[in-house]
Amino acid sequence: MENEKMRKAVREGYARIAEKGGCCVPSNSCCGGADLTENISRKIGYSERELRAVPEGSNLGLGCGNPIALASLREGDMVLDLGSGAGFDCFLAANVVGGKGRVIGVDMTPEMIEKARMNAKEGRYKNVEFRLGEIENLPVGDNSVDVIISNCVINLSPDKERVFREAFRVLKPGGRLMVSDIVLLKELPDSVKDSIKAYVGCVSGALMRNKYLDLVEEAGFHDVKAIEDSSFPIECIAEVADSIASIRVSAIKPG
Repeated sequence: MENEKMRKAVREGYARIAEKGGCCVPSNSCCGGADLTENISRKIGYSERELRAVPEGSNLGLGCGNPIALASLREGDMVLDLGSGAGFDCFLAANVVGGKGRVIGVDMTPEMIEKARMNAKEGRYKNVEFRLGEIENLPVGDNSVDVIISNCVINLSPDKERVFREAFRVLKPGGRLMVSDIVLLKELPDSVKDSIKAYVGCVSGALMRNKYLDLVEEAGFHDVKAIEDSSFPIECIAEVADSIASIRVSAIKPG
């Protein structure tokens, strides 16, 4: 699939999610309401306290892990969320970094940015902002961020190598990368690999596990670690359930 075609499909798919609510893959029978969204979030590592600590409507159930649990955020940190959606992880981060810290969410879908900004206003968050942009071309200055988080988004990029280079650029020396994402344990069948629906659903755009980690290291990061691997059932595309996994990755920009 051509890069621009994939990017357009992702933008349109997540625009629909922003307008209609959370869902594992756009336009399929796996979608559900708030109860399903919260159940998904519990299974991937979010606590009841975290689920209750954010504005209603910010959790769309689109993640594959909890990067906040791994990031060891500190009060005063500057945090950047790649693919921030409706703001769920940004608001959790904002609760930790406090008034002396700041959180920036970047997303390429205008409808998601609008929804996130509305959630921030309703939740009276003063230390969070949302910027429209692509994670391959971050609207963020060099060496300006303490921590980068991302949740099940980098697999959607057609140029993952550039994403990690951009992450390296904007992190301060000694800054930390903490992401949750989908990776492949074995190659997908062509029928899935060529499916736009599977791409938007965070499956066919995923990399092999070792390749993913290699790209992080090649971008310049040190101490690249897969902290946790876990199964991630994609009921909507059941035939590839044993081919994919959720991975939590940490890395450091050298000081």
